[in-house]
Amino acid sequence: MRATNNLPDGPKMPVFLRRMKLIFQPLEYAEDFAKEYGDSFTLWSRNDSPIVYFSHPQALQQIFTADSSHLDAGRGNRVLQFLLGSNSLILLDGERHQRQRQLLSPPFHGDRMRAYGETIREITQQVSDSWKIGKPFNIRASMQEITLRVILRVVFGLDEGHRFEKLRQLLSSLLDSIGSPLLSAALFFRFMQKDLGAWSPWGRVLRLLEQIDEMIYDLIRERRAESHQNRQDIFTLMMSARYDDGQAMTDEELRDELMTLLIAGHETTASVLTWAFYWVDHLPEVRDKLVRELDTLGDNPDPSTVAKLPYLSAVCQETLRIYPVGMNAFIRIVKSPIEIQGYNLPVGTVILPSIYLAHHREETYPQPKQFRPERFLERQFSPYEYLPFGGGNRRCIGLAFAQYEMKLVLATILSRLQVSFVNKRPVRPVRRSITLALPGGMQAVATPLAKRISAPALV
Repeated sequence: MRATNNLPDGPKMPVFLRRMKLIFQPLEYAEDFAKEYGDSFTLWSRNDSPIVYFSHPQALQQIFTADSSHLDAGRGNRVLQFLLGSNSLILLDGERHQRQRQLLSPPFHGDRMRAYGETIREITQQVSDSWKIGKPFNIRASMQEITLRVILRVVFGLDEGHRFEKLRQLLSSLLDSIGSPLLSAALFFRFMQKDLGAWSPWGRVLRLLEQIDEMIYDLIRERRAESHQNRQDIFTLMMSARYDDGQAMTDEELRDELMTLLIAGHETTASVLTWAFYWVDHLPEVRDKLVRELDTLGDNPDPSTVAKLPYLSAVCQETLRIYPVGMNAFIRIVKSPIEIQGYNLPVGTVILPSIYLAHHREETYPQPKQFRPERFLERQFSPYEYLPFGGGNRRCIGLAFAQYEMKLVLATILSRLQVSFVNKRPVRPVRRSITLALPGGMQAVATPLAKRISAPALV
């Protein structure tokens, strides 16, 4: 007999069918349950533990501001341990999480982050210069090329040569493998995680990881032997950082955090950028306003000036709102009883703060299915209404960098080129590993901007 502890109501769908819907119809999964049960609903796991979804701003505030003695988050991400390692910030809890977060945050803020602006712009220029005018190209592959090269330069200080090419190739292969429908499903069904040799899907993933690990550990050994006085990459900063007790990160800790930055800082940004180009092409009025605003900058503007443009910022914010790359913030697991919005949650309850449902509440965002950047110029949203990077002490440490990169990539390309999708049909997100993305293989065509739009600046 289930002890309900005053939990919200929810569907009684069998676990297997529910997971299949989660994998192959991620939007309908959230929308259908919310339509029937409202802002909060309970699902049940195979071992009869409750899984409670919340999306009301008040509930999200209570979750994100709760004392850490009530909730764990790291252990809810163990599905990613095979990829990121047990020392990843994403998998840590308590004091270890707080200590690691303090050590990793500085490179992603202030002057250090701004110093990466020219790098982002230069790489974007190089990749977009390789497009043949009027010839179709894979838009997502190009965005992945940009974000991977940025992360390899900014995090590792690598920009060319055999090692750069090999690491870039291995990471691309790994992400394409785990983003496939079959291996996306394997993340939810552990029985599919079987190494049946190098030619089996899971076996291929494990061997790619082994090769990437070998390269990362080689780099760590080399950098430890260097004086690296003139290096400004995040890898070097991480090696130089010290905990309060004077200890440096171990090789294993460095490897796991580097993998976390590589995976989280590249794949997700590529997805968001692809969506941004889709919306800008899909809605000509958005493109025209954006081009008018970019036209006010003149040639070669300072990256920090670009990052402050209001309409460009609003386009990026609306892109992150309408189809957030992560549908949910990190799972929280109740470790001592807690009350959220009047519901008493027992120990072991899994809490899922739903970013997607919070971003589609009619009360917060009128006509939520409509892409309308102006809503971010008309009002400010609280961190419990707008949370594309999660919330509380689990908010993504790279959020400022990701937004900065988005703005600079869009501005660098759209100030010179019009990017048009070959297929004009409306699209919905599909699952790519644990994230949402535009369907793969979408083709676009770049053409030089026609005569500059000289209408007055917008809004």
